[in-house]
Amino acid sequence: MRAQPTLFVCLTIFSLSALSVAHAESGLASYYGYGRAGKGGEMTCAHRTRPFGSVLKVSYSGRTIQCRVNDRGPFIRGRIVDLSVPAARALGMMSAGVVRVSVD
Repeated sequence: MRAQPTLFVCLTIFSLSALSVAHAESGLASYYGYGRAGKGGEMTCAHRTRPFGSVLKVSYSGRTIQCRVNDRGPFIRGRIVDLSVPAARALGMMSAGVVRVSVD
């Protein structure tokens, strides 16, 4: 009988800790200069699963930017985010085209 309350407490703590952990990803990023590029140089991005309007922190080569999700994609294996041209410029990845980034 004593094991049930202990199990319940352990499961509750595990569930709460899983909710508080940020969903960080690491992978390839590219940029796009078409379609919904953002109004007036706004830093936006495309992500497969994050909700529209959420703000992502994207880091590359010691730089970190915040960009708003406004599109779905990328649909190329290995890529986790497509950035607008202003976001790619802010990260300093324009000449490389495709770079490894971390997304929080």
